Amino acid sequence: MKEKQLVKSTSGIRGVIGKGLDPVMVTAYGAAFGTFLKKSPVIVGSDTRPSKDMIRQAVIAGLTAVGIDVIEIGVVPTPTVEIAVKQLKATGGICITASHNPAPWNALKFFNHHGEFITPAQYKKLEKIFNDARFDYKPVERLGHVSVQTDWIDKHIRRTLAVKNINKKAIKKRRFKVVVDAINGAGSKALPELLECLGVKVVRLNCEGDGRFVHQPEPVAENLAQLGAAVRKNKADLGMACDPDADRLALVDEFGQPIGEEFTLTIAVRQILKTLRGATVINLSTSKATADVAAAAGSKVYYSKVGEANVIALMKRRRGVIGGEGNGGVIYPAFHAGRDALIAAALVLTCLAEEKISLNQLVKKFPKYYIIKTKAPLPDNFRGKLNQFEKEALNLLGKTSIDRQDGIRFDFEHGWLQLRSSNTEPIYRLIVETDNKQMTENLLNRVKQFFK
Repeated sequence: MKEKQLVKSTSGIRGVIGKGLDPVMVTAYGAAFGTFLKKSPVIVGSDTRPSKDMIRQAVIAGLTAVGIDVIEIGVVPTPTVEIAVKQLKATGGICITASHNPAPWNALKFFNHHGEFITPAQYKKLEKIFNDARFDYKPVERLGHVSVQTDWIDKHIRRTLAVKNINKKAIKKRRFKVVVDAINGAGSKALPELLECLGVKVVRLNCEGDGRFVHQPEPVAENLAQLGAAVRKNKADLGMACDPDADRLALVDEFGQPIGEEFTLTIAVRQILKTLRGATVINLSTSKATADVAAAAGSKVYYSKVGEANVIALMKRRRGVIGGEGNGGVIYPAFHAGRDALIAAALVLTCLAEEKISLNQLVKKFPKYYIIKTKAPLPDNFRGKLNQFEKEALNLLGKTSIDRQDGIRFDFEHGWLQLRSSNTEPIYRLIVETDNKQMTENLLNRVKQFFK
């Protein structure tokens, strides 16, 4: 029996093909989701992974078996599925994507009729139907039907261009040159074509859309060397990288240096708060730089648990005008309530064009912090070790405030650190951020030794 690797949460049902994620289970989840929704239609899209066809056919079989009509929209970014659900007044949606995970992984991301991730309460009902295997199978004359629509990337681009906060005139005047690395994922068509509509000269890198992840797919600094080299070679103004489902965006400056995935959100917050007044909502794993920029603009900052669904729920409660996650996930609810690399790219270019500066110059305007994010396999009794570490934290950090919404986060005089189990992989994540590089490195090593 192969070891199973399966992670379930509101962020999706995610696993390794052949090690937990199989067509029988996927069909059952399709039937469970259709039984939960009760009504048609459901939107289905996917990224470019090699397993996409198998998973798509299985989930559609489950949906149609319980009488749900399916509108299949092909290979599209996750935010495109969200937009399609809302525009077509669908009862829900499924995107087949494991986001930043390596190619052997795939997943089902579930969306409700708002085009948003299902809530924890909705997820709980879905899981009960799945676990009880109480599927509302229909006779042959009441099976669901499948139709296909292939123009939703174009619609997504047009809707992005129509957002009033995007300064199309200023962007076109700057005549940017941008290298795009879409990791051959779902952003391979969408992101370059959006930029070209804005008058940007685009150099395509890994934009074949064939699902070949030529480097590790998560758009973090260590995976952006190829993009940085291409920026330098082509004398581009900046580089943009998205993850396989194009809901996250990372940036490389004009010198080919990754500026850190955190600053995509920081720039978007800066840009939106120039003209809008309201709260900013970010997750507990987001750099303090974003909170500082928001506060300087007069915006109240609220923190949520990690996960798009959690950020959006808090944005609704606090009427947030901008927010997201420090992994490059920008959420602009006036457009739609979901992380979206396309709106993030357009906001970044608007900011650079209006302020008439380079990306490197813009980043220098932000507060200087030193953040390190790391991860490791989830140890046995992680919760117990967290409790034990909490007792040691006072000696290590001095006076602290503690937030237990998501794992545990310690805020202290010179920074913060967080330990939490991942929603998407069988790992734990450790983030340390302080105002001193050596302090960040020392703290990270001390904490890692404790959990070794």
